[in-house]
Amino acid sequence: MHDILDLDTFPLDRAGTRDWCALVDRCREDLAREGMFNLHGFMQSRVAERVVAEMMPRFETASFLHERHHNIYFSEPAGVPGDHPALRRFRTSNRTLCADRIEGSALLRLYEWPEFATFLAATMDKPALHVMEDPLARVNVMSYSEGQELNWHFDRSEFTTTLLLQAPENGGGFEYRTGLRSDDDPNHEGVARLLQGNDPETRMITLSPGTLNVFRGRNTAHRVTSVSGTRQRVVAVFSYFERPGVVFSPGERVGFYGRAR
Repeated sequence: MHDILDLDTFPLDRAGTRDWCALVDRCREDLAREGMFNLHGFMQSRVAERVVAEMMPRFETASFLHERHHNIYFSEPAGVPGDHPALRRFRTSNRTLCADRIEGSALLRLYEWPEFATFLAATMDKPALHVMEDPLARVNVMSYSEGQELNWHFDRSEFTTTLLLQAPENGGGFEYRTGLRSDDDPNHEGVARLLQGNDPETRMITLSPGTLNVFRGRNTAHRVTSVSGTRQRVVAVFSYFERPGVVFSPGERVGFYGRAR
């Protein structure tokens, strides 16, 4: 993996060593304090550029145009009136390449590298993480062109792992609000304040290509702001689970990717 990752700075291949433990501790501290950690330069910039060059023709011929209007929950939560400001609706639009469309990519090689899952599990304080068996969902590559954006939402999983491959000319910032809700408190009024632009704890970061980003997506509201310019924002999303053998249902695949297989 030395040919695609900066393992001198980020020694994922040396689990249990002093340097590896120090990196894990730093990531844990960032997760506890900020709700996320970022490893800038995790993937070598030339490799990220090569991956993007490989993906661009595939976006034209093999991607799914995902467009929908939704609220922050992607559903209608029980006990919340339909006119509640926490249910304000937004538009999301991007193109998605599924794992079966990126065969031979360095992204799949990284995803299936056991040391990557071992490191992520340690930062999240999990006993272990497992790759998905789902042929579509295990790794997705998403592009955002002029006017496209990923709007406010919460993730289904506790943690989300992404790798930025290309930054746009303008826009495409990652905006988030850590710990907006909890498993015990949905905090609908706080969600409403966020969507009305009245939450002073909202933060925005702009990542550089090659940055690994891990954040607590289930209770952290987040979005990717609208992209402008001719250069697309391209990001890979890696899906791991605490149990082996996870697959999506045919209905979930159709909803996410427009096809069941």
